[in-house]
This record gives sequence, structure tokens and C-alpha cells, in this order.
Amino acid sequence: MQEREIIKLWKQGLDKYKLADIYKRRYNQQIKIIRAEVVNRHKGRYISNYEALAVVERVIYKYIKCSNCLNKVTVLESKLDKASEE
Repeated sequence: MQEREIIKLWKQGLDKYKLADIYKRRYNQQIKIIRAEVVNRHKGRYISNYEALAVVERVIYKYIKCSNCLNKVTVLESKLDKASEE
């Protein structure tokens, strides 16, 4: 599950706990597939709900932080444009 997918589902109204559950399920499913091969039977590690929640929270926080920065930049640019026109 990539960051874009997490943000998309979060915008659709899922809370961070449900997203963490989905993320954990998909991640652990991938690990299970990797471990199915005899050569890789000890590779990878399953994650807990707490670890999945940490990943999801980090992605959401990063998105909110960047969107706030972008909003501030666009406001400053518009103010600069208005000042330059005068």
C-alpha cells in the first residue's frame, strides 16, 4: 500500500485505525507470500497493529504538513504578485 493510496482512502472518510488495519493486512499478506518459498521461509517480519498505525499516522501527518506549506506558499505568492502589480 503506497502513500497515495493511504491518503486517498483517508480522504474518503476512513479513520486512521481502519487504515492501519488494512495496511497491516496487506503488508502481512505480502510477507506470507514471500515466506511461501522454501528459500525465503525466514525472510521478512509480520507487523503489529501499533506498527501499522505508526506508518499510517506518519503518512497522514506528512500530507497535512505539506498541504499546509503549499497553502502558505500560494498565499505568499499571490500577495507578492499583487504587490508587484501595484
